Amino acid sequence: MAKSTKKERFFEESLKLIHEKEYRATTMRDIAEKLNFKVANVYNYIDSKQALLETYLFDISNEFLDSIELIMESTYAPDEKLRFIISVHIQMISKKPYELSLLVNEWRNLEEPKRGELIYLKKKYNKKVRDIIIDGMEQGKFRVMDPDFATLTFLSSLRWLYDKYTDANDKNANDNRIEIEKQLTDFIFMGLGKH
Repeated sequence: MAKSTKKERFFEESLKLIHEKEYRATTMRDIAEKLNFKVANVYNYIDSKQALLETYLFDISNEFLDSIELIMESTYAPDEKLRFIISVHIQMISKKPYELSLLVNEWRNLEEPKRGELIYLKKKYNKKVRDIIIDGMEQGKFRVMDPDFATLTFLSSLRWLYDKYTDANDKNANDNRIEIEKQLTDFIFMGLGKH
């Protein structure tokens, strides 16, 4: 395994610290102490704590949007598209759990206008998921229900997963990624499926 650079280590440790302490409670001094840096050295890597948050939130949001655009452009049926979305979420969460933790828990700490921009991206993503669910209902793949409720429930089922990968006690999370994906897919499709 390649040794991580100082910059990579800085970002990894900063993310973990923000996850542990929460964004508002984490100071630049905390980050410096965690890495045995002088506070001034932290500014070699980031301009501010807010800039760090912006970078992570927009990078991960754009990754999700890029992935759903590819899924939307495919010729797969709506149920298959949702399966791909579940798979993408699990893959991204298993690789970037701390970024996902920020996206779920810390986005409200963005300052304007970035906060409004991120809300727009989240709504755009949610609408694409909603469109797939509506297509599935219209094609008879899913039972007919309130599409907003179905979308919210679907996305809520995915959002908590980062916790499994940030839990230091769950050493087998990555080993069980395929099993987690299958169980979650089965659970979601039991709710969406026609009875």
